Amino acid sequence: MIKNKTFGVVSLCSAAMVIFIILMNFSSGRCEDNKIIFLAGSASKPAVEELVKEFEKESGIKVDVSFGGSGVLLSQMKISKAGDLYFPGSVDFIEKAKRENLIDTASETQVVYLVPSINVKRGNPKGIKTLKDLCKPGLKVVIGNPDCVCLGVFAVELFEKYLDTAELKLLHKNIVNYAESCEKTATSISLGAADAIIGWSVFESWDAKRIETVPLSADNIVRLSYLSIAITKYAKNPALAQKLIDYIKSEKGLKFFKKYNYFITPEEALKFVGAKKPIGGVEYIVPREWMLEKK
Repeated sequence: MIKNKTFGVVSLCSAAMVIFIILMNFSSGRCEDNKIIFLAGSASKPAVEELVKEFEKESGIKVDVSFGGSGVLLSQMKISKAGDLYFPGSVDFIEKAKRENLIDTASETQVVYLVPSINVKRGNPKGIKTLKDLCKPGLKVVIGNPDCVCLGVFAVELFEKYLDTAELKLLHKNIVNYAESCEKTATSISLGAADAIIGWSVFESWDAKRIETVPLSADNIVRLSYLSIAITKYAKNPALAQKLIDYIKSEKGLKFFKKYNYFITPEEALKFVGAKKPIGGVEYIVPREWMLEKK
């Protein structure tokens, strides 16, 4: 069981949800015909921030972006009944949105592809090379909150698949925090709060001076992921939302993802892994013992 000090993440996620709902309710009171509300998992943050600025400049369309954990954004959307586009950080949450009938499935578009990896401090001072190395005594390991962060889901899936009972017990002792978004999982390395995280290979490009990617062996990868975008059932401006989707998938839009070394095609991602692996797949259900206690 995860240490009690991680329970604070749930309240942080809840606080973020309350703030978002207040902002969305305020925004919905000001009907704007030329605005898109864009809910983006922070796995795409560096590229999306730059892309949105360029799109607004070229199109004249205002884009209000809310970044966060994919599960938190999904809950926010359901409660506030607001948001034109949903762009979660992994396949699991787009599949959940489909299952709950929260998106227009005909509009769903796969954008780029992600490979799970270990990320460590630049220079890898702890000599971490494999998933099992995360069980070494004294390491500080951070994973995304599996209740609301795509990376947390992928991390638990890897641990449950490739570590035995004794190794899982050692790993639990090393996990010092559940981060509430992909961005905050990555910055755990940048800020020195973790020796290692389960992240995406692109994190190294987010902060190359401080973050280094340790690729997982193909034998320690269950599946790859992708970033998929869709128009929501609550969209006030679906036509404008589609324009942004089209821009993201254009050469102009994809250049922002290329800049941060996202994989533009499945073939690129599979080449990086060096083996044939499933891409996407069914939504992984996190075992109850990994979920934070709700208080």
